[in-house]
Amino acid sequence: MCCFSGKVDVVADTNIFARAAKDDRQFLVYSMSFKSAADIAMILPIPTPKASAEDAVKFISLKKYEDFFADLRKGFPVPKDKAPDRGAKKDAPGNSLVVVEVGDFVASFVPTVKDFDRLDKQFRLPDGVWEKLPQYKEFGFAVFKLKKPEKGQSKVHPMAFEFPRADKKALFFPTVHIHDGKVSEEAGFDHALFCQVDGDAPLKWEESEALADTFVKVKATEGIVDGNGHVYRKQMRGTFDNKDVLV
Repeated sequence: MCCFSGKVDVVADTNIFARAAKDDRQFLVYSMSFKSAADIAMILPIPTPKASAEDAVKFISLKKYEDFFADLRKGFPVPKDKAPDRGAKKDAPGNSLVVVEVGDFVASFVPTVKDFDRLDKQFRLPDGVWEKLPQYKEFGFAVFKLKKPEKGQSKVHPMAFEFPRADKKALFFPTVHIHDGKVSEEAGFDHALFCQVDGDAPLKWEESEALADTFVKVKATEGIVDGNGHVYRKQMRGTFDNKDVLV
C-alpha cells in the first residue's frame, strides 16, 4: 500500500520489485506515475520487526537507473498478436528522525506510527488516519517526499530500499489502496509486480525467458537484482481484492 500526505489527482502505472536480501531482509523497488498540484510525501507501510532501529532501513538510489522497470519488462517479450502492457546526506536535529537524500527524493524510515510526530508535517498523514487502519499497527514506514510535477503527469525514478522482515519466509508487496483513511474491500489496480525467489516459482506468475543479466543492467541495481536468476511477473490491471500481496 502507498498513501500520500496530500491530494493526488492521478496515480497510475505502478511497478514493484521484491527479492530477499541477506540476513532475513528484503529489497523493495517502487515506481509509479502521478499528478499532484503540490509537493507531497508518499508513505509505504512495511512489515518490519517490532522495535526496529531507526537505521534499520537502507535507502538505495536508482537515479542513474531510471529504466529499471523498463528493462525488467524486456524479460517478458510481448507476443506479436497481443497489445503491449501498458549515498546519503543525513540531517537529524534534536529528536527528529534521520532524513536522507536518495536520488531525487528525501526519505526517512519511521519505526512506528507514534514516530510520525518526529517528522516534519509535510511527511505525515492527517491525525487519526492510522487509528482507522489497525492492520498496520505493528508496521514500520518508508517515507519519500515527491516534488510536484512541473507539467502534467510525472514518472519518478524508482524508489528503492532494503528492510528487515518480520516474516522471514515471505516477500511483501505494498498494494492495499487507501482513500481518505478508508480501505475498501475492492480497488482498481494498475500494477505490475516483479520478483526473484529462491526455490519454486510463485504460482500463476509469468517467468522471464532468460536470466536477469541478459536484460537488466545488474551492476546498476546496487545488488538488488540477482543476474543469475530468472524474474517473475504478475500483472494486476482491473478490480481486485484490496489487500497486500505476499509471495
